[in-house]
Amino acid sequence: MTQNAPNFAPPLAEGRKETIASRVATQLRAEILSGALAPGDKLNLDRLRERLDISLAPVREAMTRLAADGLVEVEDQRGYRVAPISRANLDEVTRLRCELEPLALAQAITHATLDWEAAILSALHRLSRTPRTPNAEAWETAHTEFHLTLIGGCGMPLLIGFCTKLRLLNDRYRRLSFALAPESDIAGEHQAIAEAAVARDAPKACDLLARHITRTGTRLSDALAARLADPSRTARNGEPA
Repeated sequence: MTQNAPNFAPPLAEGRKETIASRVATQLRAEILSGALAPGDKLNLDRLRERLDISLAPVREAMTRLAADGLVEVEDQRGYRVAPISRANLDEVTRLRCELEPLALAQAITHATLDWEAAILSALHRLSRTPRTPNAEAWETAHTEFHLTLIGGCGMPLLIGFCTKLRLLNDRYRRLSFALAPESDIAGEHQAIAEAAVARDAPKACDLLARHITRTGTRLSDALAARLADPSRTARNGEPA
C-alpha cells in the first residue's frame, strides 16, 4: 500500500488561512450534520454570538456560507433557520448525484495515473479499517475522502464543486437516518467500485457507482419516511439555537 500517495480529495479551503468565520461555519456545519442543530431550528445570531464568544460579523458570514451549502435558509425579515428535510429534496440530491458523480469518475479514469490509483486504494484501506458507529467523525471523514478521491482526478473543478455540495447534503440525511436505515454491504460496494476504477474500466465503475448511490438513496428515503411519520423522531421546530 502506498503510504504517501497524493491526496486527490479536494480540500475545502485550499491555500487560505482559516478565519474566524471559517471556524464558525465548520462548527455549525458539524452541528447541523450531526443533528445537534435540527432541521427547522431557528438560528438566533445574537445567541450564537454569545455561545461562541465572538462578534456578530463572523457569525453572519458563516450563515452566508452555510446558506450556500444548502444547510441554512434565509427568511426575509425573520433571520435564519436550519434547512428542513424532505423526501423530495433527498430524491433530488440522489438523482443529481447519479448523473454527476459517474460523469466525474469517467473523466477521472480517462486521465488516470498511478498516483490516482494509489490514492484510491489508500483511501479505501483507510475507510475499511475505520469503525462505523453513530456520530463517528473518523468514518465520515474517511468515507468522504474515498468518494472525493474517486472523482478528484477528473480535471473539472466546477463538477467537483457540484459533487462536493451534493455529498454534503446527502451526508446530512445519512447521519440523521443512521439508526433507521437498514444495513447493507456498503464495504463490498466500495471495494467493487475501487477495483473497477483502478482497472480503468469506466463503464463498469460508473455503473457500480450509480447503483451504489441509488441503493443508498432508496434506503435513506425509506428511513426518512419512517422518521417523518413518527412524531418522536421528527426534528424540533421553532427552538432558537
